[in-house]
Amino acid sequence: MGRCIEATSLTFSFASFARFAKLPVMRRRTFRQIRAKAESQFHHHVYVVLLDPAVAKDRKVRAANPKRDSAKPCIYVGMTGLLPEERFWHHKNGEKAARIVTRYGVRLLPEMFEHLNPMPFEAATQMEKELAEDLRAQGYTVLGGT
Repeated sequence: MGRCIEATSLTFSFASFARFAKLPVMRRRTFRQIRAKAESQFHHHVYVVLLDPAVAKDRKVRAANPKRDSAKPCIYVGMTGLLPEERFWHHKNGEKAARIVTRYGVRLLPEMFEHLNPMPFEAATQMEKELAEDLRAQGYTVLGGT
């Protein structure tokens, strides 16, 4: 057959190794770039924040939601490259925050968005709009989602 090398009870044949030797060698930097792109593609999230009912007293909010059901809660729909919990705390601390969430944000509503995440950026931007439209059509008072 061919020469064999024994290493810790495994036997490797140079003949069998020859077929793998013909494969192109991928440089470490290229491999890291490919892995980083693959990992980063699915890190965007949509999220839904429960808002205090006092936000419904705002004239602009009522005008944006003419078919709202007063029995359903007021919510904010957003999209982020961070984890939704981390983004919510940024809102509450005023860091790159939507004014409405800073003032009226109560908590996240994971039951409304957990099943959708994570996703690529393009899908997240589209999903944010569609989720806001669907919830508005169901009678929720929806802010954000643009």
